[in-house]
Amino acid sequence: VAFVPISGWHGDNMLEASTKMPWFKGWAVDRKEGKADGKCLIEALDAILPPARPTDKPLRLPLQDVYKIGGIGTVPVGRVETGILKPGTIVVFAPANITTEVKSVEMHHEALQEAVPGDNVGFNVKNVSVKEL
Repeated sequence: VAFVPISGWHGDNMLEASTKMPWFKGWAVDRKEGKADGKCLIEALDAILPPARPTDKPLRLPLQDVYKIGGIGTVPVGRVETGILKPGTIVVFAPANITTEVKSVEMHHEALQEAVPGDNVGFNVKNVSVKEL
């Protein structure tokens, strides 16, 4: 974990190295993927490696909420944890054991061809009421 002293008020060590902290020589991180080093916060943030996205596993999508939208239908909302969600996918809702087809997938009001782990999505399902889920 990189330690970077900053001043958000003055912008010291945020985007470029500051001369107001002569005692700070920079940060360095050793990890199995390689070494990283720098002097400012933006470099430390850029050096963070994203986690592996398990797209090869079965779909797991814990529901956060379920909405009934007029003219569209039932829209469950949640974050894809594993697998891939696409329109046309047959899904099973547990523990109710309801099986249905996904009509469409959206993220931030934009249609998606597929949702991958880490995406917070809403998806339209056929012939399922809000109360069933």
